[in-house]
Amino acid sequence: QVQLVESGGDSVQAGGSLRLSCAASGSTYCRSDMRWYRQAPGKEREFVSEIIRDGTTKYADSVKGRFTISQNNAKNTVYLQMNNLKPEDTAMYYCYRIVSGSFLPGCSKGKDYWGQGTQVTVSS
Repeated sequence: QVQLVESGGDSVQAGGSLRLSCAASGSTYCRSDMRWYRQAPGKEREFVSEIIRDGTTKYADSVKGRFTISQNNAKNTVYLQMNNLKPEDTAMYYCYRIVSGSFLPGCSKGKDYWGQGTQVTVSS
């Protein structure tokens, strides 16, 4: 089992920056992909960014050029650097981990985990 804990959420003014962290613990030896999602009240949860173990990244069009996802495998941590924040970025941000390989005992491809979320509020 894997536990994900997000941190770094805060209230900032438009144009400001935040750096979110997602620390993974438990059975972190399984090859996995990491994603960030966000959800505002009354809205669907939406994809924000993804990073594959080889370093390949993807971003939602709404955050391209402003957000950067990165990882430190030695620390079992994924980051989301958010620059030039806009009020539309206000949401609960969730870390997500999905096992992408079953090369080792205890690793099942498709097994996934969610963090509890960290709140980001951007004021005008």
